Amino acid sequence: MRPTPCAWTILRTRLLVNIALFGGTFDPIHSGHLLAARAAARKFRLDRILFVPSGNPPHKVHNRLTSFPHRFAMVALACAGDRRFIPSLLEAPRADGRPHYSVETVRAAKRSLGARHRLFFLIGADAFLDLPHWKDYRRLLGTVNFIVVSRPGFAEQKIWDTIPRNLLPLADSRSPDAIAKRRQTSVIVLRGVDVPVASRDIREAVHAGRRVTGLVPPLVEQYIRKEGLYRPASPGSK
Repeated sequence: MRPTPCAWTILRTRLLVNIALFGGTFDPIHSGHLLAARAAARKFRLDRILFVPSGNPPHKVHNRLTSFPHRFAMVALACAGDRRFIPSLLEAPRADGRPHYSVETVRAAKRSLGARHRLFFLIGADAFLDLPHWKDYRRLLGTVNFIVVSRPGFAEQKIWDTIPRNLLPLADSRSPDAIAKRRQTSVIVLRGVDVPVASRDIREAVHAGRRVTGLVPPLVEQYIRKEGLYRPASPGSK
Protein backbone atom coordinates (compact mmCIF):
# COMPACT_ATOMS: atom_id res chain seq x y z
CA MET A 1 0.00 0.00 0.00
CA ARG A 2 1.42 3.36 -1.03
CA PRO A 3 1.65 6.09 1.60
CA THR A 4 -0.86 8.90 1.36
CA PRO A 5 0.43 12.32 0.25
CA CYS A 6 0.24 13.43 3.86
CA ALA A 7 2.47 10.56 4.93
CA TRP A 8 4.99 11.44 2.23
CA THR A 9 5.04 15.00 3.52
CA ILE A 10 5.77 13.82 7.05
CA LEU A 11 8.52 11.51 5.78
CA ARG A 12 10.20 14.24 3.76
CA THR A 13 10.00 16.65 6.71
CA ARG A 14 11.75 14.17 8.96
CA LEU A 15 14.52 13.70 6.42
CA LEU A 16 15.39 17.41 6.66
CA VAL A 17 17.12 17.99 9.98
CA ASN A 18 17.87 21.50 11.25
CA ILE A 19 21.12 21.64 13.20
CA ALA A 20 22.87 24.62 14.77
CA LEU A 21 26.46 25.05 15.87
CA PHE A 22 26.79 27.10 19.05
CA GLY A 23 30.42 27.91 19.66
CA GLY A 24 32.23 29.77 22.39
CA THR A 25 34.75 29.39 25.15
CA PHE A 26 31.96 28.49 27.62
CA ASP A 27 34.14 29.49 30.57
CA PRO A 28 31.76 28.60 32.09
CA ILE A 29 28.58 27.78 30.17
CA HIS A 30 25.70 29.56 31.90
CA SER A 31 21.93 29.83 31.99
CA GLY A 32 21.94 32.61 29.40
CA HIS A 33 23.54 30.31 26.83
CA LEU A 34 20.81 27.75 27.42
CA LEU A 35 18.09 30.40 27.29
CA ALA A 36 19.33 31.59 23.89
CA ALA A 37 19.61 28.02 22.60
CA ARG A 38 16.08 27.13 23.69
CA ALA A 39 14.67 30.29 22.11
CA ALA A 40 16.45 29.55 18.83
CA ALA A 41 15.34 25.91 18.87
CA ARG A 42 11.75 26.93 19.44
CA LYS A 43 11.71 29.74 16.87
CA PHE A 44 13.53 27.96 14.06
CA ARG A 45 12.55 24.34 14.81
CA LEU A 46 16.09 23.20 15.45
CA ASP A 47 16.34 19.46 15.95
CA ARG A 48 19.82 19.56 17.44
CA ILE A 49 22.15 22.24 18.78
CA LEU A 50 25.81 21.27 18.96
CA PHE A 51 27.57 23.15 21.76
CA VAL A 52 31.16 23.54 20.54
CA PRO A 53 33.62 24.72 23.21
CA SER A 54 36.70 26.27 21.61
CA GLY A 55 39.91 24.35 22.14
CA ASN A 56 42.43 26.84 20.73
CA PRO A 57 40.42 29.97 19.93
CA PRO A 58 42.42 32.41 17.79
CA HIS A 59 41.16 35.58 19.52
CA LYS A 60 41.57 34.58 23.17
CA VAL A 61 44.51 34.60 25.57
CA HIS A 62 44.91 30.85 26.04
CA ASN A 63 46.64 30.94 29.41
CA ARG A 64 43.63 32.70 30.92
CA LEU A 65 41.19 30.06 29.77
CA THR A 66 40.12 27.23 32.00
CA SER A 67 41.44 23.95 30.60
CA PHE A 68 39.43 22.40 27.79
CA PRO A 69 38.54 19.20 29.72
CA HIS A 70 36.88 21.29 32.46
CA ARG A 71 35.01 23.47 29.99
CA PHE A 72 33.85 20.49 27.95
CA ALA A 73 32.72 18.67 31.11
CA MET A 74 30.60 21.68 32.13
CA VAL A 75 29.07 21.85 28.64
CA ALA A 76 28.24 18.13 28.79
CA LEU A 77 26.57 18.56 32.19
CA ALA A 78 24.57 21.57 30.96
CA CYS A 79 23.38 19.65 27.89
CA ALA A 80 22.17 16.68 29.92
CA GLY A 81 18.75 18.19 30.59
CA ASP A 82 17.68 18.66 26.96
CA ARG A 83 17.85 15.93 24.32
CA ARG A 84 18.30 18.55 21.59
CA PHE A 85 21.57 19.77 23.11
CA ILE A 86 24.73 17.86 22.18
CA PRO A 87 28.25 18.55 23.52
CA SER A 88 30.67 18.53 20.58
CA LEU A 89 34.41 17.93 20.22
CA LEU A 90 34.58 19.66 16.83
CA GLU A 91 37.05 22.20 18.22
CA ALA A 92 38.93 20.03 20.70
CA PRO A 93 42.56 21.17 21.11
CA ARG A 94 44.92 20.02 18.38
CA ALA A 95 48.17 18.31 19.26
CA ASP A 96 50.17 20.96 17.41
CA GLY A 97 48.32 23.81 19.14
CA ARG A 98 46.96 25.29 15.92
CA PRO A 99 43.87 27.49 16.44
CA HIS A 100 40.40 26.53 15.28
CA TYR A 101 38.68 28.81 12.78
CA SER A 102 34.92 28.82 12.43
CA VAL A 103 35.05 28.53 8.65
CA GLU A 104 36.94 25.24 9.04
CA THR A 105 34.59 24.00 11.76
CA VAL A 106 31.56 24.68 9.56
CA ARG A 107 33.14 22.82 6.64
CA ALA A 108 33.89 19.82 8.85
CA ALA A 109 30.34 19.81 10.21
CA LYS A 110 28.81 19.98 6.75
CA ARG A 111 30.99 17.12 5.51
CA SER A 112 29.92 14.87 8.38
CA LEU A 113 26.23 15.84 8.35
CA GLY A 114 25.47 15.45 4.67
CA ALA A 115 23.19 17.26 2.25
CA ARG A 116 19.88 16.60 3.98
CA HIS A 117 20.83 18.63 7.03
CA ARG A 118 20.31 22.38 7.16
CA LEU A 119 23.10 23.97 9.16
CA PHE A 120 22.90 27.16 11.23
CA PHE A 121 25.51 29.09 13.18
CA LEU A 122 24.10 30.41 16.45
CA ILE A 123 25.91 33.48 17.73
CA GLY A 124 25.35 36.41 20.06
CA ALA A 125 24.96 39.88 18.60
CA ASP A 126 28.12 41.22 20.23
CA ALA A 127 30.20 38.34 18.87
CA PHE A 128 28.67 38.81 15.41
CA LEU A 129 29.93 42.40 15.32
CA ASP A 130 33.47 40.98 15.53
CA LEU A 131 32.89 38.82 12.44
CA PRO A 132 35.01 40.96 10.04
CA HIS A 133 38.05 40.00 12.12
CA TRP A 134 37.43 36.26 11.63
CA LYS A 135 39.32 34.20 9.07
CA ASP A 136 37.58 34.10 5.66
CA TYR A 137 34.47 35.66 7.16
CA ARG A 138 32.99 36.44 3.74
CA ARG A 139 33.24 32.79 2.78
CA LEU A 140 31.76 31.84 6.15
CA LEU A 141 28.74 34.06 5.51
CA GLY A 142 28.17 32.25 2.23
CA THR A 143 28.57 28.78 3.71
CA VAL A 144 26.22 28.66 6.69
CA ASN A 145 23.00 30.30 7.90
CA PHE A 146 23.49 32.65 10.85
CA ILE A 147 21.07 33.08 13.75
CA VAL A 148 22.12 36.24 15.58
CA VAL A 149 20.76 36.46 19.11
CA SER A 150 19.81 40.05 19.85
CA ARG A 151 18.66 41.43 23.17
CA PRO A 152 16.31 44.18 24.34
CA GLY A 153 17.80 47.59 23.63
CA PHE A 154 20.51 46.34 21.27
CA ALA A 155 21.03 48.57 18.23
CA GLU A 156 20.32 46.05 15.47
CA GLN A 157 21.59 48.41 12.77
CA LYS A 158 25.07 47.42 13.95
CA ILE A 159 24.34 43.87 12.80
CA TRP A 160 23.41 45.00 9.30
CA ASP A 161 26.42 47.33 9.16
CA THR A 162 28.67 44.32 9.82
CA ILE A 163 27.46 42.54 6.68
CA PRO A 164 29.14 43.63 3.42
CA ARG A 165 26.37 45.12 1.32
CA ASN A 166 27.52 43.37 -1.83
CA LEU A 167 27.29 39.99 -0.08
CA LEU A 168 23.94 40.12 1.65
CA PRO A 169 21.42 42.63 0.30
CA LEU A 170 18.99 43.37 3.11
CA ALA A 171 15.32 42.68 3.34
CA ASP A 172 13.13 44.85 5.55
CA SER A 173 14.86 44.82 8.95
CA ARG A 174 11.69 46.20 10.57
CA SER A 175 9.81 42.95 9.95
CA PRO A 176 9.17 40.53 12.86
CA ASP A 177 11.91 38.25 11.51
CA ALA A 178 14.69 40.56 10.36
CA ILE A 179 16.56 38.64 7.69
CA ALA A 180 19.25 39.15 5.08
CA LYS A 181 19.41 36.64 2.26
CA ARG A 182 22.15 35.46 -0.04
CA ARG A 183 21.79 32.88 -2.80
CA GLN A 184 22.19 29.92 -0.44
CA THR A 185 22.41 31.33 3.08
CA SER A 186 20.69 33.81 5.39
CA VAL A 187 21.38 35.95 8.42
CA ILE A 188 18.40 36.00 10.76
CA VAL A 189 18.01 38.04 13.94
CA LEU A 190 16.45 36.32 16.92
CA ARG A 191 14.95 39.14 18.92
CA GLY A 192 13.95 39.64 22.52
CA VAL A 193 16.30 37.20 24.28
CA ASP A 194 17.30 38.78 27.56
CA VAL A 195 20.59 37.29 28.80
CA PRO A 196 21.45 39.25 31.94
CA VAL A 197 24.60 37.27 32.79
CA ALA A 198 28.03 36.78 31.26
CA SER A 199 30.70 34.17 31.94
CA ARG A 200 32.99 36.87 33.32
CA ASP A 201 30.35 37.78 35.93
CA ILE A 202 30.23 34.16 37.09
CA ARG A 203 34.01 33.81 37.31
CA GLU A 204 34.23 37.01 39.32
CA ALA A 205 31.39 35.95 41.62
CA VAL A 206 32.99 32.58 42.35
CA HIS A 207 36.37 34.24 42.86
CA ALA A 208 34.78 36.56 45.42
CA GLY A 209 33.13 33.65 47.23
CA ARG A 210 29.58 34.49 46.14
CA ARG A 211 27.04 31.88 45.12
CA VAL A 212 26.05 31.53 41.48
CA THR A 213 22.85 29.56 42.00
CA GLY A 214 20.51 30.20 39.07
CA LEU A 215 23.25 31.73 36.92
CA VAL A 216 24.52 28.31 35.85
CA PRO A 217 22.73 24.94 35.71
CA PRO A 218 22.79 23.12 39.07
CA LEU A 219 25.13 20.37 37.83
CA VAL A 220 27.55 23.00 36.53
CA GLU A 221 27.47 24.83 39.86
CA GLN A 222 28.27 21.57 41.63
CA TYR A 223 31.11 20.89 39.23
CA ILE A 224 32.63 24.34 39.72
CA ARG A 225 32.49 23.89 43.47
CA LYS A 226 33.83 20.31 43.39
CA GLU A 227 36.76 21.14 41.11
CA GLY A 228 37.55 24.47 42.78
CA LEU A 229 37.31 26.41 39.52
CA TYR A 230 37.68 30.20 39.49
CA ARG A 231 38.80 30.29 43.11
CA PRO A 232 41.72 32.50 44.17
CA ALA A 233 45.05 30.71 43.88
CA SER A 234 46.32 29.39 47.19
CA PRO A 235 49.53 31.06 48.53
CA GLY A 236 51.62 27.97 47.82
CA SER A 237 50.38 27.39 44.27
CA LYS A 238 52.46 28.23 41.24
